[in-house]
Amino acid sequence: MPKIQVGDVNLNYDVAGKGEPLLMIMGLGASSAQWDPELVTDLARTLRVITFDNRGTGQSDKPDAPYSIEMFADDAAGVLDKLDIPRAHIFGVSMGGMIAQEFALRHPKRTATVTLGCTTAGGTHSVPPPPESLKILTAPREGVAPEDVIRRGWPLGHTPKYIAEHRDVLEAAIPRLLKYPTPPYAFQRQLEATYTLKTFDRLPQIKAPTLVVTGAEDVLIPAKNSEIIASQIPGAKLHIIPGVGHAFMSDAREEFLKVFVPFVKSHPIVA
Repeated sequence: MPKIQVGDVNLNYDVAGKGEPLLMIMGLGASSAQWDPELVTDLARTLRVITFDNRGTGQSDKPDAPYSIEMFADDAAGVLDKLDIPRAHIFGVSMGGMIAQEFALRHPKRTATVTLGCTTAGGTHSVPPPPESLKILTAPREGVAPEDVIRRGWPLGHTPKYIAEHRDVLEAAIPRLLKYPTPPYAFQRQLEATYTLKTFDRLPQIKAPTLVVTGAEDVLIPAKNSEIIASQIPGAKLHIIPGVGHAFMSDAREEFLKVFVPFVKSHPIVA
């Protein structure tokens, strides 16, 4: 994967497929390796899929300094600048969905459509995760084997049923996810950045066609948050996928694609 300089950091990115550009923004503590390879392959059949490592993850730079959601959004815009892409479809999940909200607000002319996956607008208008989920999310990482950190986090992304039936799939993904692990300090910097989220009052300003999607069983960012976001954005389409959690885009890949691809195709960048 090549690197490009965006502001004060070098960001790692990849491009797959041809067609209208789709910028995919990953969530807290995760590099672009977290994207389901089959999902990327499916999307790349009709779109030019751009994935990248947020600062602090993967092969991108990991400065030990304060991060913010606005900073991440401008990083994402910088990736498009370097690739000479004036306008793109934007898809973010979890913290990536927070970044996508801010991207649509800060860079409206560059946002063809925005898809907000399993995310929240934060603040007093959000529904927090249950205490047991928060305990897992904020548990110390120092001194814990990286593969055990991943296994510890499975219940945040997947339902107990999915874990029981697909443990082999989850285990097989660990080497890919650990090729370029996120250092504990960088995870903490990203976690602190999520506390800077302040989009709720500005969501009605989003004019781009918007799809809000999540899993009904999400125990990290409860589905009610998606309902709140969709109610704030004029014309937003809400889709809640039953029986899956935070990792809906992989655990219910086919249903997600049936909703997402027609949505994007119905709003072409060049009419």
